[in-house]
Amino acid sequence: MISALNQLVDLVEGHLTEELDVGGLAGGLGTTEYHLRRMFSSLAGMPLSEYVRRRRMTVAAADVVRGEDDLLSIAVRYGYGSTEAFGRAFRAVHGAGPRDVRRDGGPLRTQPRLRIRLTVEGSTSMDTRLIDRPAFRLVGHAARVPLIHQGINPHIQQHVTALPQEEHLRLKALGDTEPAGLLAVSDDLDPDGTEGSELTYLHGVALSRDTGVPDDLDAIELPAGTWAVFRTAGPHPQALQTTWAATATEWFPSNPWRLRPGPSIVAVLDRAADFSTATCELWLPVEPA
Repeated sequence: MISALNQLVDLVEGHLTEELDVGGLAGGLGTTEYHLRRMFSSLAGMPLSEYVRRRRMTVAAADVVRGEDDLLSIAVRYGYGSTEAFGRAFRAVHGAGPRDVRRDGGPLRTQPRLRIRLTVEGSTSMDTRLIDRPAFRLVGHAARVPLIHQGINPHIQQHVTALPQEEHLRLKALGDTEPAGLLAVSDDLDPDGTEGSELTYLHGVALSRDTGVPDDLDAIELPAGTWAVFRTAGPHPQALQTTWAATATEWFPSNPWRLRPGPSIVAVLDRAADFSTATCELWLPVEPA
């Protein structure tokens, strides 16, 4: 996977003025675009799309400063249809517009070319099991919320706390298969994992395919497949988020599995009364790499 990610970086570098065929690269490497994008964003600390934009604007800045071409020609070269669109992207990276930079020579904020190197040290204990599950469904109350990487997501918190207590009890009694108990489900996640992008959050339970779904509940149908289940314990949500990140930095690079499209599921097995600490299971859909 580290080799694949570095080949992805090489692809970006060789096509800064062209569209990227990430799917073609992934297929040639025997993996999927979904998994490649998810691993890149986890290890690089930014979505692939953001890295591409920063690198393009870094190289474009040299063209702007040299002054050999007009700004429209430079904009078109880097895939923008107008100087206005190019100027917005340029300012977002450098903090100044291309005309100002051409006149003053700066300021410029360079995005260095990435080179991903990984030492697997086992710094995070990975208590893991692999489970083959028949098709099942997730049922509950769903909402569209923005992705937040660190800390408690207030939009999710508001969605869950708005449900009356009796509804939590009703859902818990409805669940009849693993993962057990009330679940926090994140679905339709942007493969790049861009902070602020929308996802579907479902507060609910798991049902077998033969169990009927009440008309007032949302449902996510899941095909048969393999799940990697990571057990976490400690301060909440920090322990869960640390383990989630370690799946990308430690577990996937050292195991012959890759992510497949599907929701991530968090089951809370035990928690303190104030939710300051918790024991959880993180379920991720996987397939052989």
